[in-house]
Amino acid sequence: MHLLVIDWIFLVEKLILIIVIVSVSLGVAMYSTWGERKVAAFMQDRRGPSRAGPGGIFQPLADGLKLFMKEEIFPSSSNKFLFILGPCLAMMTAMMTSAVVPWSTPLHLFGRVVSLQIADINIGILYVFGVVSMGVYGIMMGGWASNNKFSLISAIRGASQIISYELAMGLSLIALLMVTGSLSLRTIVEQQVHQGYWNIVVQPIGFLVFFVCALAECNRTPFDLSEAENELNFGYHQEYSSMKLGFYLFAEYINMFISSAIMATLFFGGYHIPFVHTDAMNPNLAAILGGAAFFIKTVIFIFIFMWIRWTVPRFRYDQLMNLGWKGLIPLALINMVVTGAVILWLKK
Repeated sequence: MHLLVIDWIFLVEKLILIIVIVSVSLGVAMYSTWGERKVAAFMQDRRGPSRAGPGGIFQPLADGLKLFMKEEIFPSSSNKFLFILGPCLAMMTAMMTSAVVPWSTPLHLFGRVVSLQIADINIGILYVFGVVSMGVYGIMMGGWASNNKFSLISAIRGASQIISYELAMGLSLIALLMVTGSLSLRTIVEQQVHQGYWNIVVQPIGFLVFFVCALAECNRTPFDLSEAENELNFGYHQEYSSMKLGFYLFAEYINMFISSAIMATLFFGGYHIPFVHTDAMNPNLAAILGGAAFFIKTVIFIFIFMWIRWTVPRFRYDQLMNLGWKGLIPLALINMVVTGAVILWLKK
């Protein structure tokens, strides 16, 4: 009879890692709101947040306190269970995606090798798509449970947009998988480290399609049609208040953070530092430097997300759907076919 032996130290390590990643994600999401206001102010030649702390650094704390102190409102004709479940599901799916991201090389602590990745599963990319596809339920639940026609129209828009652009995003990654031969995010990063160049070199079109789809998946301008104030008053979270509204807003910024991290992982080497050989370094120093490099790449993508928001005007809905179905999907298919043909030609 085999006895189940539980490695309690391993479980504690993973629990601590989960707490750290969730805390960092929430912190980045919170200060992304401050960063976005500062980026917008810079582009519009104004100061942005400047009253709450030096340079307005405490503005996110003030905003969070305001959301906590606001009155909880439930529309009288709403489905209360789904009304609460919607923002919870949006927040949960946003956080779950971070489980398979390799944040850096392992740490060596107290004689143990501590992996800075919650779960190194061999189908990491499929896991990401599976979790991301659940995010649409949070939007649909929020719009439908509010019993508001504008909210429902907005939720339908958001759902159709996310489903449409997920197809192009998946097709763009098939070409990348042909090149890497693996679905594991850790393996994809290690391949880029050892081959000496990043996947953006061999898959520039795949990255372009993936990036545009990431904008649409995160409901960021110019794809924020589900929050079109001039058409729909506000959006699928029109009836929400207090921290239920805060969950929807936080979920968008967490999605932006995790999307940036995944793009850095798949196409820009993850924690790899160009022209620096970390193999000869102390493992802990290499892990710290790799994590810092990964965070810098992620922040650069977050800035690009914000830059686009305050530069490019919002599409019309028919333009959005045409771009997805008639532009990105054919482009991703062509890229996939060309990649397959090149791989077969090189093997001969």
